[in-house]
Amino acid sequence: MTEERVDTCDLLCLDLPHAEQIRATLPHLRQVESAAAAARALADPTRLTIATALHSGGELCVCDMAWVVGQAQNLVSHHLRQLKIADLVSSRRQGRLVMYALTDRGRGLVRAVLGDDLAAVTTSPEGSIEISEVGRG
Repeated sequence: MTEERVDTCDLLCLDLPHAEQIRATLPHLRQVESAAAAARALADPTRLTIATALHSGGELCVCDMAWVVGQAQNLVSHHLRQLKIADLVSSRRQGRLVMYALTDRGRGLVRAVLGDDLAAVTTSPEGSIEISEVGRG
């Protein structure tokens, strides 16, 4: 019995003008490599959780982040460094604290990865954070 190949054409055909037009608009390899590195950075569940918390909570220090995601502070620091290397997170020193926030690139990638599952955050007048899931029916 012959197995039908569904992932290749049986006939070699090429719409050269259309193919060349698409090829001319592809990003350069350096851009693709950078985007792939950013996507790999969010491929880790802990890093995606950290990035989601930053998306929801804005700027956070490592201590708060460790508590929020339920992981050890040294592990969270390691993952934040990886996110920073991928240009998804920025940091700044505030006295003895290091504060982390998503970059515009990080914010956009988190939205792209999680889509409708991204938690919507509202702050109550008392300052507490309420998280409600968006897109769950």
